[in-house]
Amino acid sequence: MAVGIEAINAYVARASFDVAELFRGRGLDMTRFDNLMMRQKSVNLPCEDAVTNAANAARPLLDRLTPEERDAIELLVVGTESGLDLGKPISTYIHHHLGLSPRCRSFEVKHACYGGTAALQTAAGIIGASPVDTAKALVIAADAPSAAARGTYWEPSEGAGAVALLVGRRPRVLELDPGASGLHTFEVMDTLRPRPDLDFVDSDVSLLSYLTCLERSFAAYRERVAGADVVDSFAHLVLHTPFAGMVKGAHRKLLRTHKGLGPREAAEDFTRRVAPTLHYGSRVGNLFSASLYLALCSLLDHGAPETPCRIGLFSYGSGCGSEFFSGVLGEEAVATAGRMRIGAALDARRALTMEEYDAVTELGGDRAFGVRDLDVDTKPYADLYGDLFDGAGLLTLDRIENFHRLYSWS
Repeated sequence: MAVGIEAINAYVARASFDVAELFRGRGLDMTRFDNLMMRQKSVNLPCEDAVTNAANAARPLLDRLTPEERDAIELLVVGTESGLDLGKPISTYIHHHLGLSPRCRSFEVKHACYGGTAALQTAAGIIGASPVDTAKALVIAADAPSAAARGTYWEPSEGAGAVALLVGRRPRVLELDPGASGLHTFEVMDTLRPRPDLDFVDSDVSLLSYLTCLERSFAAYRERVAGADVVDSFAHLVLHTPFAGMVKGAHRKLLRTHKGLGPREAAEDFTRRVAPTLHYGSRVGNLFSASLYLALCSLLDHGAPETPCRIGLFSYGSGCGSEFFSGVLGEEAVATAGRMRIGAALDARRALTMEEYDAVTELGGDRAFGVRDLDVDTKPYADLYGDLFDGAGLLTLDRIENFHRLYSWS
């Protein structure tokens, strides 16, 4: 029975900032800039959080459904590492503001950047087992940057936004290969958010964990899928993208380990099969749980894949857990993704000045986990709010009253 992604959309925020300018403004070492392979990063305003990012990614998908198709959504699962409560999932807010049927499972999953894949695989299992042929799930990978990264080398890579996936039995975008997954996990302290005001990052350990998981999860995939070959089996590879430069190095090591390819052959393969997945990440930054699926959007919009074709996907989450899995892009995949005009949304973002960027990021912690009461004061960025949100039909955070977060559509 076919199960997979029927439709996909990304919310890439409404503002952006130049990464080279951020390096200069923070006094960071410019010799490290080229390794990022990043040009811009998306920026959330103080009236945005993981809830608004998620809802704004999903609403354009829902607007294209008939009332019967909307009512067929019986599962909403959100992958995030930007949760807002230890008990209440952000899916409850998202379910409410998207106007989904009350006959719906709703929950949140967390495993750092692996959360989006955990959500997708959970949804695929539930929908695949459902006795209702028309049943659908809405899967959203959504995160918001932490104010704690300010002034660190982590800050330039952090993006803002979400990717929404409609999952069902008519997977026009990506039909998942049933059972074709290679898994690898172990306990490690590479990146974590132990408090709302603290990001801990051990870059060297994180890089090594990522590389280990990519190599070993693909080895596990080969054990499960007879004859699988890292080059010949997949028209494209889509990898979790903390930043594009990390993907380039990981791809080179993967091909050296599993195919014995040298640097020149690996570089040619990278250009053909991987580089198209990095266009959006180089303009948005790390979307954490949504990073892999933004890379998938980038492939569909920039890679001109000859569909149908099989692709390999690698998901990694710090802490750590990983999965290498595969699926077949449908003949309608490129057209389905293209209708969402993600590239146009990137081009339409407002480029912030350094002064504007500092003003909005300084207020980022006000909306974070554990805030009891807050009026989202637009005065420090009133002009930005008016330009970017007034009349745009986007969900924004209005205020927090006794921990209850109150939102409205602009």
